[in-house]
Amino acid sequence: MPKIQNYINHVALVLDASSSMSHLSRTVVEVADRQIAYLARRSQELDQETRVTVYVFADQVECVIYDKDVLRMPSLRQLYRAGGMTALLAAALTSQQELAQTAQLYGDHSFLTFILTDGQENASHRCPGVPGTGRQALTGAVAGMIATQPDNWTLAVLVPDQRGKHEAMNCGFPQDNVAVWDATSTQGLKEAGEVIQQATEKFMVGRSQGIRGSRAVFSTGAEAVNEDTIKAAGLTPLDPSLYQLLTVDREAPIRTWVTESGHTYRNGGAFYQLSKSERIQAHKQIAVLEKKTDQIFTGPQARTLLGLPDMETRVKPDQNDHYTIFVQSTSVNRKLAPNTRLLLMR
Repeated sequence: MPKIQNYINHVALVLDASSSMSHLSRTVVEVADRQIAYLARRSQELDQETRVTVYVFADQVECVIYDKDVLRMPSLRQLYRAGGMTALLAAALTSQQELAQTAQLYGDHSFLTFILTDGQENASHRCPGVPGTGRQALTGAVAGMIATQPDNWTLAVLVPDQRGKHEAMNCGFPQDNVAVWDATSTQGLKEAGEVIQQATEKFMVGRSQGIRGSRAVFSTGAEAVNEDTIKAAGLTPLDPSLYQLLTVDREAPIRTWVTESGHTYRNGGAFYQLSKSERIQAHKQIAVLEKKTDQIFTGPQARTLLGLPDMETRVKPDQNDHYTIFVQSTSVNRKLAPNTRLLLMR
């Protein structure tokens, strides 16, 4: 008798609840609840089962919700309280060790964990199953754990600064699974929530295409945009007669530059090269250029390829030797940067 192979996602939020997070407590709950609501909606739209686990950590690590159906999740309002130090290493180890005990029968299971912290490790002393005590032993244990996790596990962390990123990478986190967030303001935390949602979108769409895990969950670089991921997203190249590529030679408003260069400007028909971190609205189209052939790929799947949710979100260009990302311009005053390329749709 044929069997249906369900996609089953185990998504974990591991949230810093140290004293320094106190002023952000309300926003932490808002961001987490919004992420859970998003997971519920996308799980239904993509026909994927999603189960959510939530850990909070300060001096100790506590699991407050374990592997619960996302459609039945409560608000975290009564479950998140800040106070204490930052047992970050213990949180990483405990969450992954306990989640590894989750049954994976009868389905295509995948694990996605986001750790959010506003500081560095200062409270972990020992962890079950780890020989020795102290920071060095735990750092080595985290690195060893990440190196040996199966391909259906994705572990990502958001840290407050470059020092935190260096320490996370020293613990074995892949560079593209580490993101820096502004831990000084509620707006910074809300933007971190957008980054998590963008990464989750990329993960869930990838799941529907048979991708089980990622070591580039925060990236738009070569790990995220390549020949295989473009094919998996269902993108096909545009007919070259439908577009032209131009090289921008000076800084100028987009309409001015196009018309002064002897071309016709059509609102919404020009795409600028993504050359710096910026916010991209939900209605904006994305195009991807293959550098060696000048082939263009575009359509709704191009947003999906980058994991862009249906809301305004911040995107940064990462190193990619083979592909370039373009964003649709809907403003006649968009400033073009010199030595970039411009895509005009005919």
